[in-house]
Amino acid sequence: MAVRGDIRNVAIVAHVDHGKTTLVNAMLQQSHVFNEREEVPDRVMDSNDLEREKGITILAKNTAVEYTGPLAAKYGHPEGITLNIIDTPGHADFGGEVERGISMVDGVVLLVDASEGPLPQTRFVLRKALEAKLPVILCVNKVDRPDARIEEVVGETSDLLLGLADDVQHEGVDLDLDQLLDMPVIYCAAKAGYASTNQPADGGLPDNDNLEPLFEAIISNIPAPEYEEGAPLQAHVANIDSSDFLGRLGLVRIYNGTLKKGATYGLSRVDGSLENFRVSELLRTQGLDRQPVDEAGPGDIVAVAGVNDIMIGETIVDPNDPKPLPLIHVDDPAISMTFGVNDSPLAGTEGKDHKLTARMIKDRLDRELIGNVSIKVLPTERPDAWEVQGRGELALAVLAEQMRREGYELTVGRPQVVTKTIDGKINEPMENTTIDVPEEYMGAVTQLMADRKGRMDNMTNHGSGWVRLQFTVPSRGLIGFRTALLSATRGTGIASSISAGYAPWAGEITIRQNGSMVSDRQGVATPYAMQRLQARGNFFVEPQSPVYEGQVVGINNKPDELDVNITLAKHMTNMRSSTADVLETLTPPIKMSLEESLDFANEDECVEVTPEAIRVRKIILSRDEWYKWRAKQRRQNNNK
Repeated sequence: MAVRGDIRNVAIVAHVDHGKTTLVNAMLQQSHVFNEREEVPDRVMDSNDLEREKGITILAKNTAVEYTGPLAAKYGHPEGITLNIIDTPGHADFGGEVERGISMVDGVVLLVDASEGPLPQTRFVLRKALEAKLPVILCVNKVDRPDARIEEVVGETSDLLLGLADDVQHEGVDLDLDQLLDMPVIYCAAKAGYASTNQPADGGLPDNDNLEPLFEAIISNIPAPEYEEGAPLQAHVANIDSSDFLGRLGLVRIYNGTLKKGATYGLSRVDGSLENFRVSELLRTQGLDRQPVDEAGPGDIVAVAGVNDIMIGETIVDPNDPKPLPLIHVDDPAISMTFGVNDSPLAGTEGKDHKLTARMIKDRLDRELIGNVSIKVLPTERPDAWEVQGRGELALAVLAEQMRREGYELTVGRPQVVTKTIDGKINEPMENTTIDVPEEYMGAVTQLMADRKGRMDNMTNHGSGWVRLQFTVPSRGLIGFRTALLSATRGTGIASSISAGYAPWAGEITIRQNGSMVSDRQGVATPYAMQRLQARGNFFVEPQSPVYEGQVVGINNKPDELDVNITLAKHMTNMRSSTADVLETLTPPIKMSLEESLDFANEDECVEVTPEAIRVRKIILSRDEWYKWRAKQRRQNNNK
């Protein structure tokens, strides 16, 4: 096999908020991608508005830096070695993005927080790397944290690595254990741009003021791309992008052969068919920009224009000798939501140019399938609603939020788990959940998990006042759990989870203890009515806001459902006018985000999503029809 020594392809993988994007920022800065006068934003790779708002990476993205340090000449490339870097999400809900990113690289840098250590998503991304037989570089980040425990974290990560390697080997993957035992360790403070091979004191900065040790570790330990000389073209499509001028772009990793601008190649489709096309433009990433090139060879990661409907997983091949590569495999979906048209009385009344029809919503979901390999869209009994399945509720909530910002109006159902029938029994997805809480809240968290059929697997006290609890819990038990955890721990609890396969149905789980306050008519919410009702619960709506029959306008203090007339007006009497001042004040309404609304909604409720508003409502709006439906449900349950 021939080797392309002037390229290294590497992915940065880690748990959420362990510093991947910050590290990539520092690597770009120290590679002089930005000029001296250019103002560099934090987390420059998080280009999506939602990514910046949530502070997490949602989409896998690539960049490239030129390393021209002393090691470049040593490896025979004094002009520089190109490092193609893939920044991947750390959240398991976006596992499809991680798998796509890993499919393009020859090794990974595993980032682990020097205080938190390896967490469930660390296990997830590391397992994916081992299944692909990729070498691993351990980078312990945030070593300057006051609560850092560097040596323990390195030990925990090494134990995790060897445990996962044993599991993967039992599944038939042949691993080089000696190479894993010799895993290089870099100690880093990404925000400061420092890295060293020498372990600093807990809470101290590394003894080197640049990232040179990390660059050297990548060049020395990540293998250069290998290829067969004279082999026909094989270029795998691992991502999709678009350009205002060129249309859809396929981001490809070239394994064999050469891609040339203007030449004609074959595209091996997902269904096995072969289609010829002409490469109209070829773009190579340099820093944050894409530059046109005439050709690209083995190991290059380039963007290709010329096919308007190119799909992830397809292979660009030599039409005379097509040898397509395997499709990208992603984990099966575990959570589903129903996306449908907005049929509320307020549909289309809040703004111009809203996208309302079933055809528009279906077209948007179909477009999402092109670039998102981890979701599925299935038909339902209704022609204007579709079941959208994904790895987790966050991934589906992000899709709904993106559609809302693009001008769509729709209804989104409460998250449901995707079950499987195994040996004639219904099985549901399970999650391994890790929760870090202060010691005084341990009892409250244990009770929360017990109510959700959670089973404690482990408890660790690091002696810092915090306890780490590990549970196995049904996925449906985690719907709405984050809000309850923050309430029970005064905002201090940190939870993360990862799929743990399937297990028999755990029984009924009651998550919400409070009922809904439901408007029984259409109109405008009045301060007078809200003052009379506020002793019954908390409101979601403000005075003078429009409401309709079947809209959930608040949360009841009691478990029962409560129909309310929130539009009741104050009438004039012989003692006072209808507009007389009232000294009473209203409690401010609860403002819920889309994710919180989805967590709050009951089985018979859904969320109305528009560019201007997010409302919880009943699926059946008519109160008379809803009571008939509920009576029917009760009769069916009594007959079981």
